[in-house]
Amino acid sequence: MNQDAQTNLLYQQEQLPIFQNRMYDSEAEAKACPKGDVKLVEDQQTGLVYNAAFRPELMTYDTHYQNEQALSPLFQKHLQCVSRIVKRCIGRDSIIEVGCGKAFFLEMLVAKGCDVTGFDPTYEGNNPKVMRHCFESGVGAKANGLVLRHVLEHIYDPYNFLLKLKEANAGGGKIYIEVPCFDWICEHRAWFDIFYEHVNYFRVSDFYRIFGTVNESGRLFGGQYLYVVAELATLRRPEMSLKDSITFPKDFYTAPLYFDATHIAPCQAAIWGGASKGVIFALLKARANQPISIVIDINPAKQGKYLPATGLLVQRPEAWELLPKGSTIYVMNSNYLEEIKEMSHNTFNYIAVDHE
Repeated sequence: MNQDAQTNLLYQQEQLPIFQNRMYDSEAEAKACPKGDVKLVEDQQTGLVYNAAFRPELMTYDTHYQNEQALSPLFQKHLQCVSRIVKRCIGRDSIIEVGCGKAFFLEMLVAKGCDVTGFDPTYEGNNPKVMRHCFESGVGAKANGLVLRHVLEHIYDPYNFLLKLKEANAGGGKIYIEVPCFDWICEHRAWFDIFYEHVNYFRVSDFYRIFGTVNESGRLFGGQYLYVVAELATLRRPEMSLKDSITFPKDFYTAPLYFDATHIAPCQAAIWGGASKGVIFALLKARANQPISIVIDINPAKQGKYLPATGLLVQRPEAWELLPKGSTIYVMNSNYLEEIKEMSHNTFNYIAVDHE
């Protein structure tokens, strides 16, 4: 591990797509997508993990960005679980969802009798409960609690972002935060879960240093996500704790399961899951001269489009019929393994890449 006075270097990758969920209309455009480097470090003052090579000015989200997971029944069950936590810890009245995306979760909460207002400048729908701008001081809205699902990992300066949310909400209220779990990434050597777009990587313990009062915390979605419910009024700048320092796995990027050239022939390799994990997995497999031939995804907005960097065409679930007998399907998220086996008639060799 390299070290200087300010940071510990944990992991590096060069030239990853800056948006792993941006879809392209042609193979050439996809291969020429903007790219950036990842230099994952542990800050020696705050103890937080972030990409020191991140350039926030590159990040402009638009309608080509597709990250809708709610089409899966399994993910819908996850959202039902989250809705129960929100109702239990925050209540039904006066909720604001910051970065509500396509408002699927917001509409789920409304259907359960919650009073929710969403804020997202990229929102494309027509729900009057969603404001097409950021939640910030001066917008004239205040809530009992804020919901922040899979937003904070994208934010260049997470502490100051939370401070602005606190100020916008009159200095108080509860906040539900859900992010990918860095402990899970390390435990599973999940190098395909390191993205340029995710500038921050959090552990549950980080939030106990960020907030003076954490009401509830835990892991969700097979341990891949972590959540906390905290009091915004107790927000504080985190400080490094030596007993909480990271022990990063030395074999993070050397799992033979993924790069054994004798394991499968390239023409028989498919990926099921054309989202973030699949983009990085396909790219690094190609760099190892073991290219993927077929990418399958359940999301119609991805189908017929091309993945960034590799330029692979995303196909419908029925594309499994194109695979010859004996093919291997890399399942990008083990949570969906049984669902995928059922859809493809349990015909192939399935490898859940995040479940060694």
